[in-house]
Amino acid sequence: MEIATASMDDVDTIVDLWVRLAESQRTHGSHLFGDRNRTAVRETVVQRVVAENVRIARIDRQIVGFVMVTIDSGRYEQDETRGIIENIFVEPVHRSQGVGSELLDTAEELLREAGADILALEAMADNESARQFYRAHGYAPHRIELEKPTENDTL
Repeated sequence: MEIATASMDDVDTIVDLWVRLAESQRTHGSHLFGDRNRTAVRETVVQRVVAENVRIARIDRQIVGFVMVTIDSGRYEQDETRGIIENIFVEPVHRSQGVGSELLDTAEELLREAGADILALEAMADNESARQFYRAHGYAPHRIELEKPTENDTL
C-alpha cells in the first residue's frame, strides 16, 4: 500500500469514492445525498487537492481510499487551532487491513504540521464501526448534535 498526495488526475476517482461514502452513510441516518452533490463535492475536492490537503491510498496503482483535511477557519475566534478531518473513506474490501489507520495517521500529521492544536472529525451516531475505529485512535466525543423531525409526538 502507498499513501500519496492526491493530484488533479485523481479528482474524479476521489469524487466517485466520496459519493459512495455519502450513500453508505445514509444507512446510518445521514440526510446527505451522494450523487446529487457530485458537482459541489468536486469543487471542494479540487480546492483541497490544489492546497495539497488530500491523501490517497493506493494498492496496485488503484485508489482504494482517501482522506481530506482542513484547518478550521470559522468566523469565531477560538483558543485552539482545530484541524478537521473532513472525510475518510476506504473501499469496503480493503477495510481492516490498516488502510484507514494509515490514512488517519497521515491526516493527523498533515494537520499537526499545519499548526493544529487539536484534531476533530465527525461520525454518524449510528455508525458503531466508525465510532469504534476513531475511539481506538484516541478520539472521544466533544460535541453531540441532536435532531428530531418537525412532525413528531412532542410538538
